[in-house]
Amino acid sequence: MSCKTILVTGGCGFIGTNFIKYVFYDTDFDGIIINIDKLTYAGRKENLIDIETNFKERYIFKKLDICDFAALEDLFTQYKIDCIVHFAAESHVDKSITGPQQFIYTNIIGTFNLLEAIRKYWACSESNNRFIHISTDEVYGSLGQEGYFYESSCYNPRSPYSASKASSDHLVMSYYYTYNLPVIITNCSNNYGPYQYPEKLIPLMILNMLKEKPLPVYGDGQNVRDWLYVKDHCEAIWLVLGNGKVGEKYNIGGENEWRNIDLVNYLCEIVAEKLGKHRDYFKKYITFVKDRLGHDKRYAINCDKIKKELNWSQRTPFDEGISNTVEWYIKKYWNR
Repeated sequence: MSCKTILVTGGCGFIGTNFIKYVFYDTDFDGIIINIDKLTYAGRKENLIDIETNFKERYIFKKLDICDFAALEDLFTQYKIDCIVHFAAESHVDKSITGPQQFIYTNIIGTFNLLEAIRKYWACSESNNRFIHISTDEVYGSLGQEGYFYESSCYNPRSPYSASKASSDHLVMSYYYTYNLPVIITNCSNNYGPYQYPEKLIPLMILNMLKEKPLPVYGDGQNVRDWLYVKDHCEAIWLVLGNGKVGEKYNIGGENEWRNIDLVNYLCEIVAEKLGKHRDYFKKYITFVKDRLGHDKRYAINCDKIKKELNWSQRTPFDEGISNTVEWYIKKYWNR
């Protein structure tokens, strides 16, 4: 890894937190990470207390909104930033439906501000500069019962969230073609694992079980998602940062499709087992609710490109990853 100072945006969120921990604990990186985060409801500075303690000379946190261009300018003036991994985003589809404005600001304007800062401060771009833009499979739209999303798939976003991410993807690539900025885009499938804010499906279900509350499942529960363990995703990003080709896109998937209702039933059994209850104990709490507006039917990613070019593959079997995830939430949230 040639980068010496990496700027991570949104590093106190779910994937950002796991990425910073991965870099410090699981790689030979010996440089500095600067973490900027607005600390919205889903960002937790305390997620990284261990990093602050164990790597205090090499970890810097700044509370900063990427929509504040002046603050970004100050940051780039103060530090010689070699590489950027851009996680910062509003990411909850339901919230984008009820209040899309913040998604436009953060996901589009915030990304624009970062690109403009790069354009100014990386004017004489060194060969090791990289801007990794973390995106989503949702920009591709919805699949039928068969087929996969490829890097060449047409964009067809169907929610304000996915539209804002698609817009930011297009902005990023336009800066590569127009200004020759060293950008790479990754599009991932649904992540799961520790530190995820409990508005997303897996942590929401686990925490509701711990509280013996209803387990809301949209529609008939037949929607299909591809699930990727967050640490496997972090390893993929690290490989892209070090060896990915500038101007390219890399799809990162779990190759692990589940219907929502099947996943919820499986989670019920796992949590019941770990709490010493009958395997079907929590299934009585499953409650079908009105479907989400514009709910995409199926996502599935083809990730042959990153496997072939960067020698990446998923390391974590789903039963192992989900077991680790459930144990983490039980340890953190269950009042025995």
